[in-house]
Amino acid sequence: MKIAIVSDIHANLEALESFPETYDELWVLGDLVSYGPNPREVVQWIGDRATLVVRGNHDNAVGCGEDPRCSSRYREMARATGEFTASVLNESEKHYLGGLPLTASRVVDGKRFVLCHATPSNPLFEYCASDSADWIGHAESVAADVLLVGHTHLPFVQEGRGRTIANPGSLGQPKNGNPEACYAIWDGARIELKTFPYPCEKTIAKLRALNLPPDVLNDLALVLRTGGNLA
Repeated sequence: MKIAIVSDIHANLEALESFPETYDELWVLGDLVSYGPNPREVVQWIGDRATLVVRGNHDNAVGCGEDPRCSSRYREMARATGEFTASVLNESEKHYLGGLPLTASRVVDGKRFVLCHATPSNPLFEYCASDSADWIGHAESVAADVLLVGHTHLPFVQEGRGRTIANPGSLGQPKNGNPEACYAIWDGARIELKTFPYPCEKTIAKLRALNLPPDVLNDLALVLRTGGNLA
């Protein structure tokens, strides 16, 4: 079975509609909304196509009215785009986001996959570095052969003690130094990290039409154009 794995779409419809792969199932590791200009379209697109979706901290913020707990550099960006997101989604769409599970699991190709946005012990908020030795313990704690996570916008694959941990990176707001959209593929035997270009200037033009604070707009455009992580 070929599984496409994406995370941190952040209302970026251009990245989503440019997705180049065919697949048997689509799995989504959270953060469908905020930061981007098309939250409603992205929620509908994912709701129509995805097999498994877990809740991210920004989904939780919009769906449950809670703080996404972003770092200080991203707090104003999250506030401004979160308010926009909440203003355009209807109650059914907010209920969908708030009702997404914190974790999900499936057995595929003889492997037990566990999905969450951040970490199994703190599915919405915990940041764990890509090279952290704690990942193997996280996978063992939920008996995962393959643990799939998002949240950091940084792609990685780590293996040890018979476990695989993978982060596909961000589809809609990469922060790994490359503006191309990030994703992963499970081909029945292994995880492969991949990227593809999309028309980010179209996304930026849509953001400019939202009347966001100038500093927020400039930061969003910088991240999308460079794949950079704001200091």
